[in-house]
Amino acid sequence: MVIVEHAYAKLNLTLEVIRKRTDGYHDLATILQTVDLHDTLEFRDNEGIEFECSDASIADDDNLVVRSSEALRKVAGTGRGAHISLQKRIPVAAGLGGGSADAAATLRGLNRLWELGLSENELVEIATEVGSDVPFLICGGTALASGRGEKLERLPAPEHGWFVIVAPRDVGDDGSGLNKTARMFGMLTSTAHTTGSLTRKLAARMIEKGDCHPAFMFNVFQQVAPHAFPNWQKIHDGFAGLGASDIVLTGAGPSMFAVAPSKEVATAWALLTKARMGCEAFAVGLAPRIEIDPEQ
Repeated sequence: MVIVEHAYAKLNLTLEVIRKRTDGYHDLATILQTVDLHDTLEFRDNEGIEFECSDASIADDDNLVVRSSEALRKVAGTGRGAHISLQKRIPVAAGLGGGSADAAATLRGLNRLWELGLSENELVEIATEVGSDVPFLICGGTALASGRGEKLERLPAPEHGWFVIVAPRDVGDDGSGLNKTARMFGMLTSTAHTTGSLTRKLAARMIEKGDCHPAFMFNVFQQVAPHAFPNWQKIHDGFAGLGASDIVLTGAGPSMFAVAPSKEVATAWALLTKARMGCEAFAVGLAPRIEIDPEQ
């Protein structure tokens, strides 16, 4: 028996940092959206947990796929195993939630393979222990997230049909030994902390009017991105030179995105960005919300 799951990338349409918590994490307010750029995972019965990946840089025992597998086995009290094969397409450490999406897809896939019958809420509870974006990515779609990202409120999808994601290849390294996200948080001062009101206002607008104009999208980390990532501003300006406006950083970067007026324009922007700036670029549409069926 083979179970196949797609792991969809996410965009942060807004991102505010509210405060640093006593546990070392940060309270956030963000509107999240999944898009149809995705990794693919296959699950087969096996004696233990075995993992293989098309990207050798993450084919080890300390990644979110293996961690989520072990977390699920512990909660379910099962000794069953799985052979998990991951075909990567989402750029790594790019602010697109690729690792978290893979972890969420693993929880969904093993729930089916092992016939555990866990509900959406039960999977989200396990996901909270794995990573901050993982709870949202269990089902994806469009949501307002707060706390570490585990508090979710479903939102109507924006009307935008197409986005272009530009992913610079160099994620930067300041020699501190900190991972990218920790470095980005460290570069923010307390004056960058806000209340989350701008995110909540946009969420309310989406609920009441179905309106999510690109001019209202923003990311607090964008103010430090040019200092954190080599050539980030140059790539941003080159993307803007193609006609993209309201370009927004996603997650902790370095990827950025813009709304495109049509599929044709989105495709052209992506192709030209790849050719002129030598970075990855994707024309993407919205990914629908995944419904969890415990009986499946």
